[in-house]
Amino acid sequence: MYPTASPDEAPLPVPYMGFEFDSAQRLPLLLCLDTSSSLTQSKAIDALNEALASWAESLAEDTALSAAVDVALITFGGDEGITVWQGATPLGAVAPRWPHSPFVPAHEFRPPLLRAHGVTLMDRALRLAMEVVADYKAGLRDEGLTYYRPQICVVTDGAPSDEQGRFSHAYRDLLPELRRAEEERRFRLFAVGVGERHSGAEGVLKELAPHYHAWLDGFPFAELLTAMSHSARATQGGADEAEFQEIFARLKRRRGGGQVPA
Repeated sequence: MYPTASPDEAPLPVPYMGFEFDSAQRLPLLLCLDTSSSLTQSKAIDALNEALASWAESLAEDTALSAAVDVALITFGGDEGITVWQGATPLGAVAPRWPHSPFVPAHEFRPPLLRAHGVTLMDRALRLAMEVVADYKAGLRDEGLTYYRPQICVVTDGAPSDEQGRFSHAYRDLLPELRRAEEERRFRLFAVGVGERHSGAEGVLKELAPHYHAWLDGFPFAELLTAMSHSARATQGGADEAEFQEIFARLKRRRGGGQVPA
């Protein structure tokens, strides 16, 4: 399990302080975003910030989603390598445990202003994302609350690296756990590449998410986040797998990259 903050640190904010739960099922949606230095090219980090701000507004305006969706954010890049966010509040490289979860209700989600820096520690960020989702589900169960199948969306513009920026195969250590999670329906994983295609990078995404992987031309962050909203609505509606595949296939047809999942 991931470490907890030491007791002498300042208290962490509690996402649901003063928030009245109703009987609606919660729908955890975690974005795992690459903010490495390569995002400075083509002003990609600006496009990502603009898309996050617009998406947050659309979530707040969507009655069904704002009532059920809970949003968390993990970025990989920067001085610490990984940063966990509770809305716009950086919590550092360590994720707090329930009830101090990174997840916040969609209607309260305010995205941070991200900057591009550092290397692509994708495997560590994804492992942490899986642990954050598992902890959140356990916390909801302890409170007697139910939840839909969570969504994790990993977005990168390059291949996973080590601390020195060299290509790393450490992500393969996650593959057995990801396959078990898929079989047990613990979460649905989307792995999306954007921008210039790098040798081997698309294959990494295919290994991580065999059914939901793609490499998209350009930096269509707004369209990608819209697809995540569509997937959340489909989850609420009890859609079968074919509907999720069609949502993802439409995104890929719009910007190209990869095959439509079978």
